[in-house]
Amino acid sequence: MTDRNVVHATFHIERTYPVPPARVFAAWATPEAKARWFDGPEGTEIYERSMDFRPGGSERLWGKHPGGKVSDFQARYFEVIPDERIIYAYDMWQDGVKLSVSLATVEFHAAGAGTRLVMTEQGAFLDGYDDAGGREEGTRWLLEKLGAALG
Repeated sequence: MTDRNVVHATFHIERTYPVPPARVFAAWATPEAKARWFDGPEGTEIYERSMDFRPGGSERLWGKHPGGKVSDFQARYFEVIPDERIIYAYDMWQDGVKLSVSLATVEFHAAGAGTRLVMTEQGAFLDGYDDAGGREEGTRWLLEKLGAALG
């Protein structure tokens, strides 16, 4: 039997991109744009990618990583303010086991001709399957991919 426990943690990441907030926001706003950077490691087989980007809408990215792990990101959007802020909550699953439930806030601030993105995530990490350090590392990796996708 699994030892049931919850570890709560928060992390905060800031990135500056050399493009306006509207362009950074747009990279989050459609399945086509988000697919350029929000995915698994190279070679991931995508089973489902769906997105309804509006308050009350949902998103799912479900696929199998090259090493065999199956990950499933299931989100619900609570606030979408174009070019300013996105707030969503999500469950993260791996091989059918729920790892965590998180609340994420993404803010877009003008910084000269560019954008300062501020991301804060508050997570409940379940039963020792994941932790904030690993999640923060993965989020930093995704935000680097976002920067590359923005050119």
